[in-house]
Amino acid sequence: MEAIQTDQAPLAIGPYSQAIKTNGLVFLSGQIPLVPETMQIIEGDVQAQTARVFENIRAVLEAAGSALDKVVKTTVFLADMNDFTAMNEVYARYFGDHRPARSTVQAARLPRDVRVEIEVIALA
Repeated sequence: MEAIQTDQAPLAIGPYSQAIKTNGLVFLSGQIPLVPETMQIIEGDVQAQTARVFENIRAVLEAAGSALDKVVKTTVFLADMNDFTAMNEVYARYFGDHRPARSTVQAARLPRDVRVEIEVIALA
């Protein structure tokens, strides 16, 4: 197993890796809308937060030698399922015609009270 680390995405804020690469797959830890340079939550609504999350995901995937078009599964955690449509619009822009498997759930509470957290599994 290879731990993936890049300063182009938020540093892990606990005892975990940004991602683990193993057996041809990359498993990303959940990303929240932290700005890597400041480690602060991005201002704005769920669409702004989702876009920041995807920029973080893209950076970790690239550090692992992967990309968004190699994502096979996502899990989206929303603070409020009423944000689904707004989140989904941004999600669709990042994936384009690529359609990975997905689960979306409402969580009772997310880290730092963000609106969205997303984790992915991708081909290495």
